[in-house]
Amino acid sequence: MPASDLVQHMKQGLASPICLTWELTYSCNLQCIHCLSSSGVRDPRELSTEQAFAVLDELRDLQVFYINIGGGEPMIRRDFFDILERAEANGIGVKFSTNGAFIDAENARRLAAMNYLDIQISIDGADAATNDHVRGEGSFAKAIAAMNHLRDANFGRFKISVVVTRQNVAQLDAFKKLADEYGAQLRITRLRPSGRGADTWDQLHPTQEQQREIHRWLINHGENVLTGDSFFHLNALGDSIPGLNLCGAGRVVCLIDPIGDVYACPFVIHEEFKAGNVLESGFTAVWRSSELFTSLREPESAGACASCGSFDACQGGCMAAKFFTGLPLDGPDPECVKGYGESALSAVPVQIKPKPAMDHSRRLVRA
Repeated sequence: MPASDLVQHMKQGLASPICLTWELTYSCNLQCIHCLSSSGVRDPRELSTEQAFAVLDELRDLQVFYINIGGGEPMIRRDFFDILERAEANGIGVKFSTNGAFIDAENARRLAAMNYLDIQISIDGADAATNDHVRGEGSFAKAIAAMNHLRDANFGRFKISVVVTRQNVAQLDAFKKLADEYGAQLRITRLRPSGRGADTWDQLHPTQEQQREIHRWLINHGENVLTGDSFFHLNALGDSIPGLNLCGAGRVVCLIDPIGDVYACPFVIHEEFKAGNVLESGFTAVWRSSELFTSLREPESAGACASCGSFDACQGGCMAAKFFTGLPLDGPDPECVKGYGESALSAVPVQIKPKPAMDHSRRLVRA
């Protein structure tokens, strides 16, 4: 099937998601300033072990073959390994994202003994100073220690995941070198203004020149670096970057949050993009029949981007990035490389920018 036909097919939605993210908990030992879910404190309504098992059994029956587990920090859950083992028994592959704080030598050996498992260690700087500014003091050292434990346990090719910010764009080569040193694969993702990132996006998101630098770097290294659908808005610069060239929200991707709510994608945790709850109707009914997902799969209008000759290349950019910066969903991406996003942002009153649905951040007590 030609690539263009495949994209059109995906826009209409699939029988089951090809990228399902499941945040097991909002509890986290860190307080990253760009956290997409504003994690920190556990929600008391968090799915129980039995409820999590029921979700996994339904995903098995739906023939979901792969899920992304995250948080918060998923390894904080006492039943974390039980959930991994249930997924393995159901033939569901798991990639889980972690800050690495709980991967000691024993846990690394236990993880290395499991099948269908991929691990993604999150860092946001190639050195402690850059990383810890975003993720908290000592977090870089803990991530490196986790990588060492995985290497010593002969885990195999884990992934190093980086959110690209204004402060670390110049470190892309250093990130690639670090990954190569561990025999790992580098994954870089785009910063979205969701969760706590809504408050820090203005300070952290790459400049226009840095966007072009990212594009040039990915053209040269994209075959060996994972990006998912993070940077398809950069395709308007000309050469297309490897990866999914469309917004997959509600079409091929979605999110299950710790209390079972299902959202169109991990970056739009907001009532406007909640499709249902797995405890109320089951995941299959939400995925296949929810009003929200049905609407997202309908033909879309190019809107304000209709007159731009690059629309077919960039697809109008990221829905979440538009929503949380107050731009219309059929408007330009706020980081549009043609500059249309910046112009549109200048006309958006601060007070109309949507706020994330929930904030699980730990409250800092000051003396």
